[in-house]
Amino acid sequence: MPSSPCRGLTVTELRKFIPKSWKQPHILETHNETSVPGALFKSLGHFISQGRLSEAFRTFSLLLRHHSGSRDFALQSAASLLSTCVEFNEFLPGQQIHAHCISSGLEFDPILVPKLVTFYSAFNLLHEAQTITESSDFFHPLPWSVLIGSYVRNKRFAEAVSAYKRMMSKGIRPDEFTYPSVLKACGALLDFSSGRVVHGSVEVSPHRRSLYVCNALISMYARFGNVDIARGLFDMMSERDAVSWNTLINCYTSQGKWEEALEFFERMSLSGVEATVVTWNTLAGVFLQTGDFVKALSFVAKMRNHNVSLDLVAMINGVKACSHIGAIRWGREFHCLAIRSCYAQIDNVGNSLITMYSRCGYLKHAFIVFQQREANDLSTWNSIISGYAQNERSEETFFLLKEMMLAGFHPNHVTLASILALCARVVNLQHGKELHCYILRRRSCFKDSLILWNSLVDMYAKPGKIIAAKRVFESMSKRDKVTYTSLIDGYGMVGEGEVALAWFKEMIRSGMEPDYVTMVAVLSACSHSNLVSEGEMQFKKMQYVFGILPRLEHYSCMVDLYCRAGLLVNARDIIRRIPYEPSRAMYATLIIACLIHGNKDIGEWAADRLREMEPVKLGHCLLIADMYTASGSWSKLEEVKRLMSVGVAHEFASVERGLSKPVMGTVGSSSSINQEQSSDEERVVEVG
Repeated sequence: MPSSPCRGLTVTELRKFIPKSWKQPHILETHNETSVPGALFKSLGHFISQGRLSEAFRTFSLLLRHHSGSRDFALQSAASLLSTCVEFNEFLPGQQIHAHCISSGLEFDPILVPKLVTFYSAFNLLHEAQTITESSDFFHPLPWSVLIGSYVRNKRFAEAVSAYKRMMSKGIRPDEFTYPSVLKACGALLDFSSGRVVHGSVEVSPHRRSLYVCNALISMYARFGNVDIARGLFDMMSERDAVSWNTLINCYTSQGKWEEALEFFERMSLSGVEATVVTWNTLAGVFLQTGDFVKALSFVAKMRNHNVSLDLVAMINGVKACSHIGAIRWGREFHCLAIRSCYAQIDNVGNSLITMYSRCGYLKHAFIVFQQREANDLSTWNSIISGYAQNERSEETFFLLKEMMLAGFHPNHVTLASILALCARVVNLQHGKELHCYILRRRSCFKDSLILWNSLVDMYAKPGKIIAAKRVFESMSKRDKVTYTSLIDGYGMVGEGEVALAWFKEMIRSGMEPDYVTMVAVLSACSHSNLVSEGEMQFKKMQYVFGILPRLEHYSCMVDLYCRAGLLVNARDIIRRIPYEPSRAMYATLIIACLIHGNKDIGEWAADRLREMEPVKLGHCLLIADMYTASGSWSKLEEVKRLMSVGVAHEFASVERGLSKPVMGTVGSSSSINQEQSSDEERVVEVG
């Protein structure tokens, strides 16, 4: 877009721009005069086509000296030169042309009006463009379409709609270029009434079947959230392109209708329309939002198989998916593509790569990406600090925080929340209290950051500093379910289950609906305080009152609740009813309870189930052996001893290998999670 020059020149001032050579008297030629303008016009066109603007203007000066038969040539030449001035970002020569048109009485000629409107619109002088459009007697939609389109391009949507209404009041009929611009303006303003009026005009116009107009209508109703109208318009279209499909798919995704969006993507492929990179990115983004990271990654992988070039958004989607499922091989491939595509130095890509390597446990690679950045901003520092914090590398995390502050950056709520979460996990209250003081000294900056104050509550609650957690809780002007969940969990862990349940009831009274994490905290509190009846009631309410489908964590809490209370039959029965594969921890908990309470039958049953879950950990082997010894199952004990003799060597070899490289320390990580991540990556490789 050319830059905007000074505005507000009057007609008199414009005439000053006319070169003196254009004002000189016409010189009569002795040879055939009528052939000279034609030759000059041809030469001018040649100079314009080669971009030789100065020669073109000199030729135009000569053309103006030949009055006889040259008016049409001058008119066409002026129109061509105005277009050339727009192309080469030349404002002053364009003003000279306009000045000549005014002095020659050609300003409102039907040929020049659209050119002048386009010229001033190109330099964002929309007031001048509007004046020319409305002052002319040229009843054609072209200059109005240019003006309305320019308003929309400059995000002056209200003025675009207003210009459209003035155009209609003059009796000028819009064309297929006017409608898309004004419909986009109505959508941006969420002006449903004006949009419906424009739609009514479209329906009685010859352009109701125009592909571009129909696409604009679908897009407008998508912005209004009227999926049914948009779908109806789509179904009535006789011709569709990638924009039509993509607009409707976006409409469904914006309303959270993921299944319909995927259905239309499949229909789009079957119809023979090639999906654009925008369509692919939209659906990959859908899977990221819904937590189906394997499908998100497979969608990005399929883009390459369909010869769709990965743009910046696709690259970020792919890297984010890799970071969530630990697909390090794909992550490295995206890193290579980012380097080849010159995307690696873009902030969002670089930060995503740092996060991906950190979550996969490759902190060395994350730090290399961080060091290779030309200039690190606060978001980049947050990415690397968060990476080390998630991997529980306390010393490196606080060293990076210090380096960040020395580099002139002050930590924001994202920085502090990630470090406070680390302090909570590793029970580093000293550093946590220092950060708490830092926050209090800058309370005005952080008073509205709920995530930060929630992190403080959680930091004190996890190690059992429940009084400090409650003080932070009470100092907060705003709370959400995360705040209450942290406090409930804290009281539960110190054995004050009844207090935890009281806070849970207070949360419900405040109008907050619990989520599955809150219910884990509630059931865990019941377990730690031996509140069996209350735990059973909350487990039922979770399903039938709050509509939360029990997950493995909830069943694990119930097993722990029954085992602590000595209700081993109940614990065994709930394990049998679990719709998922029970975890090793459940069987181990039941075995320990059976050893304590002397229940050999259920204990041996749990030991048999645990032994079947390969690979069996050395610690679990010892537990199984104790159970078989207690129950007198000597033959099974011999099998466990043979298993242990093989497993001990493997276990120590694994430990030795682990000492030679950093171990991933993400919260909740385990061998089963790592195996699941590996299998996810293999599934993507198969799909891609």
